[in-house]
Amino acid sequence: MGWPSKPRRGRYCSALRRLKALKLSDTPLTAGTRVAARIEYHGGRYHGWQAQPHLDVATVQESLERALRAVSGVPLRTACAGRTDAGVHGFSQIVHFDDPVGRSIKAWVMGTNRHLPTDIRVHWAQAVSETFHARHSATARRYRYVICNTPIKPALLGELVTWYRQPLDVELMNEAAVFLLGEQDFSAFRAASCQASTPNRCVTDCSVIRRGDYVIVDITANAFLHHMVRNIAGSLMSVGSQTRSVTWFEEVLNQRDRNLAAETAPPEGLYLVAVTYPDEFSLPGIPEGPTMLVGQL
Repeated sequence: MGWPSKPRRGRYCSALRRLKALKLSDTPLTAGTRVAARIEYHGGRYHGWQAQPHLDVATVQESLERALRAVSGVPLRTACAGRTDAGVHGFSQIVHFDDPVGRSIKAWVMGTNRHLPTDIRVHWAQAVSETFHARHSATARRYRYVICNTPIKPALLGELVTWYRQPLDVELMNEAAVFLLGEQDFSAFRAASCQASTPNRCVTDCSVIRRGDYVIVDITANAFLHHMVRNIAGSLMSVGSQTRSVTWFEEVLNQRDRNLAAETAPPEGLYLVAVTYPDEFSLPGIPEGPTMLVGQL
């Protein structure tokens, strides 16, 4: 991929510190304690995050709650920071649940992982105040859209990246991305099925970088509309391939008409990589992700 053969020492040391820092308490919590946890999952084999008991489909939430029930012995419900769609991955999805019986943090992490399929993992858990809510307490969400920009589709990354054959001009994509910043109406990048009460969102950062064969769209906002990131990524790729112009991108945003934008980009390249909360909750830091890009961002 054109990356350096050796990782930078600072990044190596940071990864080593994370390994050494994983110490899980085996002291039982008080029953009723609210617990926050970081979940990582491969979305390719799931019909999205949200449980859909009326359909015979696998979801991340149902798989996680089955594993949590195996630890607690009783049913419990989770709430998440962002309900990802089918095929979309979670590198740092944050959830919370109320401990119904008083298990230890070690049990909630290691025990739950023993009962999870291999494509879902709990990285940490932490007792939090009862005021914490994984969704409502979040102040920002960060997504990365990973594009493999090669002439031939990769054989080994099919469900982990979006493949795009035409060469992408990252400078043009960044010129277009500037128009996304600030609080504004994102109807142009909103799915028809979106149920949000308002199309207004505040994008605080959006940038595009190239790392070898990978082009990565990095976007942060207070919240996102349904398919908003994938719709933005699709239009940015049209600009990057010079199929469309930067001026076209600005006009699409201002016209607020979804029909004028490019096609929705596929879900495979999209990752929820970080969720921001007020410092009062003292949640652990989150490494740069997704995993295959750690040390390269």
